[in-house]
Amino acid sequence: MYTDKINGLFTSQLCDWSLAKLNYSQLEKVRIRKLSFGTFEVLIQYNPERIRSSSAKVDARSIGERPCFLCARNRPPEQRGIDLDNNLTILVNPFPIFKRHLTIPSGLHTDQRIGKNFDTMLSLAEAMPLFTVFYNGPQCGASAPDHLHFQAGNIGFMPVENDFLSGKHPKLISSEQGMEIWKWEGYLRGLITLKGSDRKKLVHFYDILHDRLSVMQPGRPEPMLNILTGFSHDEWTIHIIPRKQHRPLQFFAEGDAQILISPAAVDLGGVIITPREEDFIRITKDDIEDIFRQVCFNESELDGLINEVI
Repeated sequence: MYTDKINGLFTSQLCDWSLAKLNYSQLEKVRIRKLSFGTFEVLIQYNPERIRSSSAKVDARSIGERPCFLCARNRPPEQRGIDLDNNLTILVNPFPIFKRHLTIPSGLHTDQRIGKNFDTMLSLAEAMPLFTVFYNGPQCGASAPDHLHFQAGNIGFMPVENDFLSGKHPKLISSEQGMEIWKWEGYLRGLITLKGSDRKKLVHFYDILHDRLSVMQPGRPEPMLNILTGFSHDEWTIHIIPRKQHRPLQFFAEGDAQILISPAAVDLGGVIITPREEDFIRITKDDIEDIFRQVCFNESELDGLINEVI
């Protein structure tokens, strides 16, 4: 486990790196609104420093015209990290959502793909039990779709984590030694949750799911999804959120109709990031429902997917 090393990294980076120090101190002033949907809540976070991520241009031309900010040679000289055995490096994210927000890029400049790296994600979660590790696909919120990376933030920050424990929305649909499969109902977002201690079974099921989604979404660099993974009491809990769309219509609207939200794992985990104050103030439950409906599978679509893989 890397708990002590991560603690030391944060201490040194917030002392020596002025940008990180400023933005983590500003995080204390971030404003939060709660929108209740009866049996669950969605949090709205006003976080202006996240404008870079929310509005990032991720088309091929824009990516090709900028240096990759995750490659070691292009990082700020003040940014230091913790090297891992699997050619990943733990970095302090200088534009935080969480009180402790990490970015974990590969040492190789290789495209953002989860297919062969799902097992690596499980290893990260096991090594970082105080964090939820998450993955944003190249068309699902990753602001660096050209460079493989994960992120991580404090466990328990996103409502989806406690909502799973509450048992109000997840429904157990399959159980065997070492692995359970749950689907979510009445949650506005179609989620599949895997829970268990058998690494091989978890990876095998994910591979089947990934392959099926690839067939359903031909022509994409990989199937659209976000993944949240935690490790506790010798078990992984993995929330998989299949996607239909990268950004909602509201993102592209003009004038008062625009809401600058680009949903990624944290947003779909129940913390909507609004980098503009006007969006933070005026976004409504109806807006959230509509955005989720556009970008996520609904229950019927999720049932169809599950029937194909179980």
